[in-house]
Amino acid sequence: MSLDFWAKTSGTWINVATVLVGTGLGLLLQGRLPRNMQQIITQGLGLITLFVGLSMAGSVNKVESRIDGVILALLAIVIGGLLGEWWRVEQRLEALGNWLKHRFQGKGSFTEGFMAASLLFCVGPMTLIGSLNNGLTGDNTLLLLKAVMDGLASIALTSSFGIGVGFSALIVLVYQGGVSLAAGLLAQNIPDPATSPSVLLVTGVGGLMILGLGFNLLEVARVRVASLLPALAIAPLLAWLSQQFN
Repeated sequence: MSLDFWAKTSGTWINVATVLVGTGLGLLLQGRLPRNMQQIITQGLGLITLFVGLSMAGSVNKVESRIDGVILALLAIVIGGLLGEWWRVEQRLEALGNWLKHRFQGKGSFTEGFMAASLLFCVGPMTLIGSLNNGLTGDNTLLLLKAVMDGLASIALTSSFGIGVGFSALIVLVYQGGVSLAAGLLAQNIPDPATSPSVLLVTGVGGLMILGLGFNLLEVARVRVASLLPALAIAPLLAWLSQQFN
């Protein structure tokens, strides 16, 4: 029996709600927390982000292929990064954030908060696997767990960057909801998303990008993470091509 719209996307709607609630709480705390406390929250989130990214990145070692998963991840990152720079993904996201800032009279680091939250909430194994599970079987367990994590992260990010974080809910709705709705079309090609080489490689590449985001949050480096986004589309293609050599 086919699933209805709510069954396929319930996890996404709940996730959007937790991001908005977290943003609201963060705004309440923003004026009450000293700058040093806001900074320590962001640094704590940065450290956790590094840990999550490192854990995810290890998935490249689980890719079963004649070509080493690390090599495939490197190719995905380099090719995706070049395409991202060519398509000016970073600049376009910044322009979108700036437009929203002026449109809704956002203050502070509106664009930085929008971009950081959008990337953090949409790049990861829970987003992909959770959305696939929700769309294929109606099981939203992973997305519910992700929703709680994103809600807590929204509080921390909003206390530092402001209301721009809340607008990332639009990206979550479009991207995560889109994957859930499209999951039915992928059912025959990905019978087991949790062990699929394509999903493992996308998870690993996403982990590397999350590491870059962690460095940005800690102000250790300025990694152009948004420009690497095309790598998430390149990764499954490379995984499929590598399987042809087995």
